[in-house]
Amino acid sequence: MEASILLAAALKLLAFLLLRSLRSEHQVETMDATLTRVKDAVQEIQAGLTPPEVLLIGPEKLRRECERFVREARGEMVWFNMCCLMFRRDEIFELLIGSALQNPQVTALQFLLSTGEREGWRTWLGPRIRSHPQGGKLRDIRWLPDKQAISFILTEVGEAGQTEALISFWGEPFMAMVSEHQVPRYVLRVRGHSDLLPRLTELVRQYRLRAEPDTPDQH
Repeated sequence: MEASILLAAALKLLAFLLLRSLRSEHQVETMDATLTRVKDAVQEIQAGLTPPEVLLIGPEKLRRECERFVREARGEMVWFNMCCLMFRRDEIFELLIGSALQNPQVTALQFLLSTGEREGWRTWLGPRIRSHPQGGKLRDIRWLPDKQAISFILTEVGEAGQTEALISFWGEPFMAMVSEHQVPRYVLRVRGHSDLLPRLTELVRQYRLRAEPDTPDQH
């Protein structure tokens, strides 16, 4: 009698232990599945937080962004399809070109301009840059064979030396008319991880090969 009671108790204890063991395994599996879902959700959130490749900079932040860009620039700065008249305003000249010349990290300024800008370059913008104390950074200008709809500054920025660009487009809504010439109203900041940068770099390379070199009477 006592043996049968002890056997029944032992079976009940074993059944309880087995049930608890199975329940623990289920909890572990459930926890593993939950952790996997949480990990996937975190990865999705992180992917959503990846900085955008291109930022639209509007009038309120335009000056600050230009100051940042020129301040962090290093190496060669390429100025593609700029309007010389835009720099007649001292404020814009000093904000962009003047600050670039004074930046010790900037080693060279390369202008690739439309042939329609010859007069403005020859009569005042070129001489103004050359007369600057750091005017020796200016490389010989290259003349683009045709007018482009896009205008940009391309350079490496920051300690990491990533290439970035500030892009604008001629005409509305990116440009505004000021004293019979256009000045940027909106620009696109193309960041270092953007797939657009290799294309801009290639565009500069192609036009450097096609561009007409400067001649003494065009200075």
